[in-house]
Amino acid sequence: MGPEKISKIAVAALEDIKGRDIVAFNVKKMTALFDKVIIASGDSNRQVRALANNVCEEMKKAGGRVYSTEGEQTGEWVLVDLGAVVVHVMQPAIRQYYNLEEIWGAPPRPRKTVARKSAVRKSAGRAAV
Repeated sequence: MGPEKISKIAVAALEDIKGRDIVAFNVKKMTALFDKVIIASGDSNRQVRALANNVCEEMKKAGGRVYSTEGEQTGEWVLVDLGAVVVHVMQPAIRQYYNLEEIWGAPPRPRKTVARKSAVRKSAGRAAV
């Protein structure tokens, strides 16, 4: 099974369990160890473990091989080694801290800005006056 097919199966498995901010990119020119890296976020230890587990199950169903997994005990960052593809499932704080996208040279992701509640309340109060 080639890296493209493995990648599609892994991304679909992450999407099935509501993985967030899924990014897949090619690192073939940077390392001989694997061709693609996939990074996704989960909101809790339980969800991170469930996302990684679903990737493993779907890969096995498709006839692919899971070489190893690391980090299931804590659930903050679980790595799934699929041979030509490596999947990182991380909690948002861990993902932001390690910033693997920058390390591997992935195209930058747009950052979401969230209005603070106090600013929203103030503007809502002014509109009512």
